[in-house]
Amino acid sequence: MLDRRTLIATLAAASALGATRSPARAMLADPAQSEGERLNALYERLFDMLVENDPEFATALGLDKGAHAAAKSRLADRSPAGIERSHDLYRFGLAALEKIDAAKLSGMDLVNYETFRGPWDHYVKAYDSFTYGLHSWPEPHPVTQLSGTYRSIPDFLVNQHSIADAADAEAYLARCEDFAVQLDNETNRMKTDHAAGIIPPDFVIDRTLGLYEKIMAPAAEANGLTTNLKARTDAKHIPGDWARRCAAIVAGKIYPAMRRQAAELARVRPKATHDAGVWRLPKGDAYYAYALNFATTTEMSAEAIHQLGLERMAELTARADAIFREQGMTGGTVAERLRALGEDKRFIYPNTDAGKTELIAKLNEQIEEMQRRLPEMFGRLPKAKVEIRRVPAEIEDGAAGGYYQIPALDGSRPGAYYINLRDTAENPSWTLPTLTYHEATPGHHHQIALAQEATGIPRLRRLPVYSVYTEGWGLYAEQLADEMGVYDGDLFGRLGYLQSYMFRAARLVVDTGLHHYRWSREKAIAYMNEALGTPEPSNVTEVERYCVWPGQATSYMVGQTRWVATRERARAALGDKFDIRAFHDTALAAGAMPIDVLGSMIDRWVAAQKA
Repeated sequence: MLDRRTLIATLAAASALGATRSPARAMLADPAQSEGERLNALYERLFDMLVENDPEFATALGLDKGAHAAAKSRLADRSPAGIERSHDLYRFGLAALEKIDAAKLSGMDLVNYETFRGPWDHYVKAYDSFTYGLHSWPEPHPVTQLSGTYRSIPDFLVNQHSIADAADAEAYLARCEDFAVQLDNETNRMKTDHAAGIIPPDFVIDRTLGLYEKIMAPAAEANGLTTNLKARTDAKHIPGDWARRCAAIVAGKIYPAMRRQAAELARVRPKATHDAGVWRLPKGDAYYAYALNFATTTEMSAEAIHQLGLERMAELTARADAIFREQGMTGGTVAERLRALGEDKRFIYPNTDAGKTELIAKLNEQIEEMQRRLPEMFGRLPKAKVEIRRVPAEIEDGAAGGYYQIPALDGSRPGAYYINLRDTAENPSWTLPTLTYHEATPGHHHQIALAQEATGIPRLRRLPVYSVYTEGWGLYAEQLADEMGVYDGDLFGRLGYLQSYMFRAARLVVDTGLHHYRWSREKAIAYMNEALGTPEPSNVTEVERYCVWPGQATSYMVGQTRWVATRERARAALGDKFDIRAFHDTALAAGAMPIDVLGSMIDRWVAAQKA
């Protein structure tokens, strides 16, 4: 899974028209330009405006220097006015695209146009329909155990804000000051939502309040923001009283702002219900339909997605059962056998720092082995490297099992695959290869780094905008690893791969169950327990994730099924002329896009191959 800041920032990127420049002026161009040239010029202009207007994304791309150095001292505006400006950007972007004559576009120009035209129309209609939960991704509550400035900004400052000199350290402190401001901006938005009856479920509030306690437990001098700044300025021999100054901001501004935010959640806790789905909210059914469209870029209904999940679960469970029977393991359900295998001490790393270091070393070995195999399936390989890191301990309780952070465009920071090691028992060794192939290579890192390094598309198109494409690719990459033979002779590893797919199929069932069929949190957890054999604490974390991030979990398997269907349609049409490496290179060089746009692009590629 992509890290949340990447998802949020890249979705904002898709609409990045500058607040100080009108779309009409952005569209003015030389009359001699072709329609495709006008479109590409617009997208390039929008990318520059994005870097100007979203300081956190400028840092994520390594562009907060030179002409954009001022961005390094600021954070994105989380106030209601800031959110409304981002909505206006989509409206402006849509108006600009409506001036492009699509009938005059072909080839990659048509792909570039289709990539944003339909989705932006959906977004603008949603802004006119709903009064809550549309900061970027459809999330009904701005602050939960999974989202909010209180957890995203410390991670951002520690892992993405670079420090090479005193100016960078001063910028870090300025961002710490702004951190407190943005916390209060979010708190004010929470109060507005709460007054309208838009209150998180009780279990979400409880989990979130527990995270606040953990984050604010250390003294300001021992807070991660302070210790990180001290360690990095010491390492660079940058003179200054950095730790003292940072601790003063943490104690005097950040912690008080966090306490105000936590107090607002505690205030509405008695009013919270235990209902888990967004159906309980104003226009909840329509909101969920929009969330599904946002996640999948398709018109699939909740009923169709639910049925797809049930069908895939049945198929995958049967495949896992066959492998167990080969091993003479026939007792109990498939989930019970998977659970027993997950508890087998042979496959559990010690839950110690040494055991976690050993686990990460093994993941690095798996990446190196996969790198040797990649030329079998790809003609182009990314230049950017990928590192494996632990999810920060202070947020691991609410975080997913693994996620990926994009590299800087200038090569100053590699891609990063984060793994959650709160308890190594949640990561038996036979499950780890598949997670690595999904998050790193040939999954997210491979796809996103290639898009960033692409030369034939506008910079705006090189961003990992659509979850159905990027997460669909990540899941498809797991299948690709199996097709490359990584599990030959490793039946336990193949069981890990099948369980991963069962997990994504179960998500289709549970997400639609919660938000469409009105399942309780407990029913959803019971389904995961009975279907997957994964540890219950992991299932609880996952279900609570779906409760606050409706629809997102459906993008994985919907995307994977479309990736496979597109590939097999091309294979059938081309027969012996089908080249898997050319298929992958073509699909990945075009950047992320709605999944139906991928299908139509590959259909045109097939026609060209035939010709």
